[in-house]
Amino acid sequence: MKLRSWVVLVALAGLGGAGVWWQYGRGTEVRLQPVARGTAAEIVYATGIVEPVRWAKVASLVRERIIDICTCEGKPVAAGDILARLDDREVLANLGELQARQGLAQRELDRVSTLIQRGSTTQQAYDKATSDLAQIRALVAATTERVAEYTIRAPRAGIVLRQDGELGEIAESGQVLFRVGDPRPVQVTADVAEEDIPRVRVGQKVLLRTDAFKDRPLDGTVREMTPMGDTATKTFRIRIALPDETPLHLGMSVEANIVSREAANVLLVPAEALVGGAVFIVDKGRLVRRPVEVGIRGTRMIEVRTGLAEGEQVAVPAEAAWRGGERVRIAP
Repeated sequence: MKLRSWVVLVALAGLGGAGVWWQYGRGTEVRLQPVARGTAAEIVYATGIVEPVRWAKVASLVRERIIDICTCEGKPVAAGDILARLDDREVLANLGELQARQGLAQRELDRVSTLIQRGSTTQQAYDKATSDLAQIRALVAATTERVAEYTIRAPRAGIVLRQDGELGEIAESGQVLFRVGDPRPVQVTADVAEEDIPRVRVGQKVLLRTDAFKDRPLDGTVREMTPMGDTATKTFRIRIALPDETPLHLGMSVEANIVSREAANVLLVPAEALVGGAVFIVDKGRLVRRPVEVGIRGTRMIEVRTGLAEGEQVAVPAEAAWRGGERVRIAP
C-alpha cells in the first residue's frame, strides 16, 4: 500500500514538472506586429461641449417667484421681447411709497423756497429741504431700475435654444432661465490641461469623438485660445470651429484630440512594443533587444526614426523585465 502511494506521488510530481516545463520552458507567449509606414500624430486630449458661436444666457437678477413665462423654446424672438415676469408686487409697493415721499419732499422744498424769499426762514432750512428731495429722487430712480429687473427680456434677436424654469417656481438670483442665440454656426468649447497648452496652436486640426456618432469621423479646427487659464481647475479654454455640415447637436459632450504634430510616411510601431527606449524582435524563439530612436509619440502608434526597417516584426506587448535572450513562443 505504501509503495503504491509513493508511486502515485512520484507520478504526480512528474506531471507537475511537465506542467512547469510546458509553462516556462516554451516561454512567454507574444504577438508579432510588423513595422509599417503611416502617419504619426501627437495628440493633446481635451473634453468640451458643443455650443453656438453667437448666443447669450439670460439669468434672473433677483430671487422671486415666476408669475408669467413664455412658451417660446425653439421659437424666434426679437431683442427686448418679454420672456418672463417675476412677482414684483413688493417692489412696486416700495416704489409707490417712495414716490409719495418724493411728492412730500417736493412740496416741502416749495414751501421753504417761498419762506426764504420772504426772509422768514434760514438758508440752512432751504439746504436741508433741497438735500432731502435729492436723496428721495435717487431712491426712486434706483427702485425704478429694480422694477425693470422683474421683467426678463431677450438681450438679442435669435432662437430660444433652451428654456428652464416653470410658472410658479422660485427663480434664484443668477439662475439661467433662457439661452438665446443662433443655432448655426456651432463650436466646441473645451478645456485643456495647463501642462498641455504649450503644444496647442490656433489652426491645428482636431479629431472629435462622441458616443452619439461612434462610427462617423468628426473634425474641427482650433479657432481661438483664452490668454489666461483657470487657476482653480488648472485648465485653459479653447474654442474649436466646426464645419457647417457637422451632425453634432448643441449641448453634446465630446472628446477632442488636438493634433499638435504630424508626420507622414514614417515608420510606426505599436506603443505597447516600446519599453526602456527599445523594442524586441524574435530570433529562433528568443527575444533580441533592439534600441531605437523615437519621434512622435501617439496614443497607439509611435514613430521610429532609427533602429528598425520596414517589414520587421516586433514583439507585443513588451514587458519592462525583458533584457533580451528570454525564450518566447509566437501566438497564432
